[in-house]
Amino acid sequence: MAAIATVPNYTPSVWVRLCHAIPRLDLTLQTRDSVFTPDSWEYQQTLLVLSSFSAIALVLSLLVVLSFLIHYCCCHRGEGGRDAEEEEEDDDASGVHGYSGKKGRGICCVTWVSVAAVTLCCVAIGIGFYGNSEANDGMYQLTSSLLTANYTLASIDLLVSDTVAGLQQSVSGPLTSLEDVFGGHKPALVPTRSCRRLSERVVSILSNLTLGRGLIPIGDGFYRANGSESIVGALTPAPPSVATTLSPSANSIPAPFSPGWAANTLMVNEDYRWLSYVLLLLLDLVVCFFILLGLAKQARWLLILMTVLAWLALFLSWGSLGLETATVVALSDFCFDPNTFVLNSTHFNSRTSTEILDYYLTCSRKMSSPFQQILTQSQRALSSIHSHLSSLERDALPRFPKAEKSLREVQQILNTTEGNFHQLVALLNCRGLNKDYVDSLKGLCYDGMEGLLYLSLYSFLSALAFTAILCSLPGAWRSFHSDSEEYEDSDSESEDPFTSHQDSKRFLQWQPWL
Repeated sequence: MAAIATVPNYTPSVWVRLCHAIPRLDLTLQTRDSVFTPDSWEYQQTLLVLSSFSAIALVLSLLVVLSFLIHYCCCHRGEGGRDAEEEEEDDDASGVHGYSGKKGRGICCVTWVSVAAVTLCCVAIGIGFYGNSEANDGMYQLTSSLLTANYTLASIDLLVSDTVAGLQQSVSGPLTSLEDVFGGHKPALVPTRSCRRLSERVVSILSNLTLGRGLIPIGDGFYRANGSESIVGALTPAPPSVATTLSPSANSIPAPFSPGWAANTLMVNEDYRWLSYVLLLLLDLVVCFFILLGLAKQARWLLILMTVLAWLALFLSWGSLGLETATVVALSDFCFDPNTFVLNSTHFNSRTSTEILDYYLTCSRKMSSPFQQILTQSQRALSSIHSHLSSLERDALPRFPKAEKSLREVQQILNTTEGNFHQLVALLNCRGLNKDYVDSLKGLCYDGMEGLLYLSLYSFLSALAFTAILCSLPGAWRSFHSDSEEYEDSDSESEDPFTSHQDSKRFLQWQPWL
């Protein structure tokens, strides 16, 4: 919890704390801790154990449905003749047609159970749509923050490249021309060579500006990075316009972590996840609608078809619940202490020092920038170059008018370099990247976590609803008359000339006012 307290404007939610507090058992039923280590086989075992509870619930659902099917198929078969006699007696006693007997009451009960289960399923579908939208919003905020951070890193790389290229151009071009113009005039030649030496120093410092394994002193107050990669090599950033065109694959993952690649991969996977849940929700909605239609029309063939689809929906509901359970628990473990995982993960810090990562993750006022020393050295060198150029303009330019053009070019390059350098100092400050980090945590751990919990509730309620539907539907469509039976009944009634007269007589006797 100490690491969490250092992250500004972020605290783990109540749901994160509750899910993180769930006891963990591995496959040998031994207790494990809740530290987020996705590469550990022991941690993966705890997620498998939690997911297996949905498999156990699926087996229980199958046993319940199987027991009801056995009850309908076996127990009601021997009672068919007795029920028929009782229904005839009830019909004679009541003198009306319809569901007035024991069979009618049974059909009514089964129908209302099916309607109640379909209603519960519709409620679950509404919860599922809301949860899917919340999860999508969280992932959108996460990818947007990653793309913003990626754009910041790309801007840093661009500023460094422009600054280094400009200084190298001044060394190879105007400064060399100034040395040729001044020739053996030592008072003007010394400041010119000092400008060259200071420019080469700034180029050396900025060329080694990296988020790699810290800075190593190389003598004479200079530092270099522990690694040959620059910022662009260490972070592999790409502008947002380029990042969206990348195609993720197993071989394209850069090492180490790249925000642009991560954002693009998450967007592609989120699109597939969102579409999959929409299709699952629509399947459940179609099944519920046609079940109600089949009950209203007493269409046996339609209810039989919906029973088959209900079996499919039952398996998908319990399966999605198992996947959501593992995802929710793993996400809660990460969101409970994200800094610890990022600092200890080799994927993030393979070429980035812990000091630099901690600086950008926490952004504490008590911490100084790890780039402060090299930025200060660069700023002093640029100030010295500016002073030397001013002295040359004041003292040497009146004596060497031919040097004016080269001197103006150097001053123009220096002004551009100083402008880029001030932007670079602002971008290297921790506040911008830390804000992107906190926004990504909020999107993933607030909206994303809430959406997954709603989806888990949807899967659980829909699984219960389809279990009840599968228990009640066979009794409903088994009690309906088939089309052939209705056709035979209509033929017998049309052939009997006394049927309509007898029914009319019973109807008149039943009316109390006639």
